[in-house]
Amino acid sequence: MKIICIGRNYTEHARELNNPVPAEPVFFMKPESAQLRNNQPFFYPPFSNDIHYETELVLHINKVGRNIQEKFAHTYYDGIGVGIDFTARDLQQKAKEKGLPWEMAKAFDFSAPVSDFLPMDSFTDPGNITFGLYKNGGIVQQGNSADMIFSFDAIIAYVSRFVTLKQGDYIFTGTPAGVGPVKVGDRLEAFIGDRKMLLCNIR
Repeated sequence: MKIICIGRNYTEHARELNNPVPAEPVFFMKPESAQLRNNQPFFYPPFSNDIHYETELVLHINKVGRNIQEKFAHTYYDGIGVGIDFTARDLQQKAKEKGLPWEMAKAFDFSAPVSDFLPMDSFTDPGNITFGLYKNGGIVQQGNSADMIFSFDAIIAYVSRFVTLKQGDYIFTGTPAGVGPVKVGDRLEAFIGDRKMLLCNIR
């Protein structure tokens, strides 16, 4: 399996990092080894001093597809969860300054905590899903799928032009404004609506 991540899919998040708002989806990947499941703790890696959280709705892909038409894209995912795209912001910035790829800042081991997935019949409107992240009991991110620049179906149609989707893949669909650093001892809790989906302790 693979983890496909969409960048800059919320206007306010693009602006908070001084990035342009994209005209087409921007995506990158994390390997299978980036998964962190079952509410396991995240151990702060020794190669970074500036790890940031980015909370995102995550699609669970349920069948193989490529060159998928947007009108059929909804048939290619069967559940939605929430995940955290941990980013080594210091490594990312150094790579950007040199014009180099920044996989080391995004794709490192255990950089993608992911919740269980809720079946699609749990949602009355996938285009209007609220989610958020609490850090140490205080809310730091709030988002709604209605505010995405590119919808779930548009993302699937676009990405599948370049990369074959396979059963069991995840798509992280972008983070809203409010990203920030974590430190050892922090407690992160991610919600869809009022349902707690994910717990991640930083150690």
